[in-house]
Amino acid sequence: MSGEYEGFFGEEVAARYDQDDGMFDPAVVTPVVDALADLAGNGRALEFAIGTGRIALPLAARGVPVVGIDNSEAMVARLRAKPGGDDIDVAVGDFSTTRVPGEFAVVYLVFNTIFNLVTQDAQVACFENAAAHLETGGVFVIETGVPGLQRLPPGQTIIPFRAEPEGISFDVYDVVTQRASSQHFVYEEGRVKAFPVDFRYAWPAELDLMARIAGLRLRDRWAGWRREPFTAMSGSHVSVYEK
Repeated sequence: MSGEYEGFFGEEVAARYDQDDGMFDPAVVTPVVDALADLAGNGRALEFAIGTGRIALPLAARGVPVVGIDNSEAMVARLRAKPGGDDIDVAVGDFSTTRVPGEFAVVYLVFNTIFNLVTQDAQVACFENAAAHLETGGVFVIETGVPGLQRLPPGQTIIPFRAEPEGISFDVYDVVTQRASSQHFVYEEGRVKAFPVDFRYAWPAELDLMARIAGLRLRDRWAGWRREPFTAMSGSHVSVYEK
């Protein structure tokens, strides 16, 4: 996994990660868990980039056996400190290449994290790693955004998306390389702290081709976890690839 990903999700980010109330709101988490539990059925689930267990813990509480992979020891330490966290096996490593034993009914990667792999080769490897863990008929589920390039006038490279008393954030795009970065600036005690994170965006059609390379095919694509129809106006998608 890229050094950018590992560095961003180190101790400082891990310490405040669970403070994002919106991301942990049951109204956000429950539809994700409902959909994944339905897809897993009586099988096991593997989460790439399991983090602090935002999805894995409630999914395990639903009776789905969950295993995880994550590159950040700091994030995994927070997971293991939570009730039920020690019951989830987690391998520390690059989720695009790290293997764990057994086969799974569902492998999932949520919250735009496929884009934290900052090369096309790494993203293809992620699909191949997911396919290697899936049983026949199993599914790889990705939740990610649709690149917001329609918001860029010709020649513009920056899209601001947060301006609050606590800080500002904006995305910087390179439309030639498909590399981009989210620049986060936080105001704390009269100081400004910067939290940049690099990513590589990909259109849904490119992800579909990566899936075909890995021996998967697109089964469903929704605009969200409640299986809303995906349209030209959708800002994100949940894509289900079947082995």
